[in-house]
Amino acid sequence: MSFSALGLSPQILRSIDKEGFTHPTQIQEKIIPLVLEHHDILAKAQTGSGKSASFILPILELLSRQNLEGKPKIKALVLTPTRELAIQVADSFISFGAFLTKTPKVVCVIGGESIGNQLIDIQSGCDIVVATSGRLLDIMDKKQINLSRLDFFILDEADKMLDLGFADELDMILGAIPDKRQNLLFSATYPPKVLEIATKITKNPLKIEIESDKPTVQSINQRVIEVNHENRGPLLRHLLESLKYEHVLVFMANKRSADNIAMKFRKYGFKAESFHGDLTQEERNYTLDRFKSRKTNILFATDIAARGLDIDDLECVVNFDLPRSPTDYIHRIGRTGRAGKSGESISFVGHEDMEHFALIEKRSGIKLAREQIAGFELTGSAQIKIGSKEPIKGKRKSKKDKAREQAAKDGTGATSH
Repeated sequence: MSFSALGLSPQILRSIDKEGFTHPTQIQEKIIPLVLEHHDILAKAQTGSGKSASFILPILELLSRQNLEGKPKIKALVLTPTRELAIQVADSFISFGAFLTKTPKVVCVIGGESIGNQLIDIQSGCDIVVATSGRLLDIMDKKQINLSRLDFFILDEADKMLDLGFADELDMILGAIPDKRQNLLFSATYPPKVLEIATKITKNPLKIEIESDKPTVQSINQRVIEVNHENRGPLLRHLLESLKYEHVLVFMANKRSADNIAMKFRKYGFKAESFHGDLTQEERNYTLDRFKSRKTNILFATDIAARGLDIDDLECVVNFDLPRSPTDYIHRIGRTGRAGKSGESISFVGHEDMEHFALIEKRSGIKLAREQIAGFELTGSAQIKIGSKEPIKGKRKSKKDKAREQAAKDGTGATSH
């Protein structure tokens, strides 16, 4: 099927062609016509499935059919869990709406940037707001935003938003928008809390789940390399030099580790940077722009980068430190192998990680071969945990042993001859 068969205008088709898309993904095929028919949607969409365009394109189409005379009023509100995803969604609205007769005004409302400039943009009139919940509530508290004319409410990556503890903020936002609206909810997983929030947001939604979204991950060559923790840095350097990868995302457990290893690899001659939540929004934007334009080749990141980042032709994802959950594993490696292209993921597993990675495999429904690299073989064995509060079971002391101990304490122990 082609995009032209989905009911989109020639102007939007022109922007799709300019962005280099030729055929819709399966989720786009399913969702675009349903949004155009004004249905509420509850969609299970894996990362890399093309879900953002599945709501951006039809919303632009429906807005273009309205008589948008005079000062723009907010018609669409998109909530995302991270600043980076909000920026990307806002940019996509602008790109796909570039050739419309009346180009919609899009405002991105996120923390880490000047709230004053965002207030000016909103007050001057806009059609679409893409926001993170915290900054949106800040602006709502100032009574500087009018959502009374809202037609579309989109919650992107609902499971991530709830994982980050935004349920209360979401309830506050829902209480401030009109009841009569079209609702679109997207989530990679359907835990009970997502289904619960879906009942609050949507009205008789059509439930969409594309089975073939899972092969998005199956297009990735997933490698598991056994290595001692202290050898992960040298092994990574060896792999980067031998495999000649030029665009690699490496996941680290924390900000300090990301900063430290990025500094080491710069000393080795690599164009490396770190990316995490302690950076200002300006620094995050600058770092991402350099990585996307390949001025930086290796990005050492915490899980803030796992969702929402759309990086073209990312060759490899490395789990230097393993993710906490199977869902995070899928989202991490899903940064590569996107839009039908192949990619590779590499997970470093030491003795300490064996059980955890086996659990990730089990819950993800995968079983991956282990490998070792010459010169970096896994040595030793898992360390036995010390300091456990549980009693150590062993042989009970005999009455004779107890008597000897007591005699020693009393100073009456027998002397040897």
